[in-house]
Amino acid sequence: MPRTAQFDRQALAALLRKQHGVVARAQVLECGMTERVLTYRSRGEGPWQRLLPGVYLTHTGSPADDEREMAALLYAGPSSVLTGTAALRRHGLSGHQRDRELARYRRDTVDVLIPAVSQRAGAGFARLHRTARLPELICVRDGARFTLPPRAVADAVRGMTDLGDVRAVVAEAVQRGRCSIPQLAEELACGPIRGSALLRQTLAEVREGVRSTAEGDLRDLIVWARLPMPMFNPRLMVGNGLLAIADCWWPESGVAAEADSRAWHLSPADWENTMARHARMSAQGIIVLHFTPAQIRTEREDVASTIRKALVAGAGRSLPHIRAIPS
Repeated sequence: MPRTAQFDRQALAALLRKQHGVVARAQVLECGMTERVLTYRSRGEGPWQRLLPGVYLTHTGSPADDEREMAALLYAGPSSVLTGTAALRRHGLSGHQRDRELARYRRDTVDVLIPAVSQRAGAGFARLHRTARLPELICVRDGARFTLPPRAVADAVRGMTDLGDVRAVVAEAVQRGRCSIPQLAEELACGPIRGSALLRQTLAEVREGVRSTAEGDLRDLIVWARLPMPMFNPRLMVGNGLLAIADCWWPESGVAAEADSRAWHLSPADWENTMARHARMSAQGIIVLHFTPAQIRTEREDVASTIRKALVAGAGRSLPHIRAIPS
């Protein structure tokens, strides 16, 4: 192996800076590197490693997310676009309380959309999806192409089998203003039916007012325990002033239930706001119940019993001065 292989080192270095240290075989050859040199660099103990067929990472060690995603795009071709959890990550979305599950899912696969006419098959961690619905508008940042949030959410949850994961992704995207319910409904209507059941169920819950994973779990518990169905996230008004937005509200009994998740109370100020809301509601005669997501999932009998007793205690004690406006 010669010590000074002849190729355009500046062109290759510029390419690697743009592509997070990842390069395709064709790009290497265009820079003047020979097959022999490429083979030598990507040998078992060499300084490069092959991530996917014809795609190389120019350093040793485990590839980072940016490097894996760039490799998947280079492998899939110039018309390819990241979608699913890879695109969610690019938009700063993670699923909050289910971070670990989504991180594991991201490590396993990188989902990429390719034209329906493409004959390329998936390989390794690159999962290719042929589609006649390649998005007209995409995001491009740091050399990577990825879908807008509505498509990313819809494609991500179609690969999930846990309703809680789907709720987490949808709730975070909507609550953080990355996309709207109508946009997700449009993606649901235009996309494939296969794998869409959990997204369809989640959007139906959101239309009822459910806004988080914990609230979805609480709704499941209420159905399971055959409790009266409350209003979800109504605005409680006293006169013309907003008293609070309650997670669950039973107007006939004056009972409010809050699903308190630490994921949405990350600072002392957030917690103080929650306590102030509790005090305001209690001062108006509302029975306020607080449950953690863990309690809702693992202590269903106790949570259901607490709600049932509060509804009995408040029966016939409606609070006419409080007006509830649906979410």
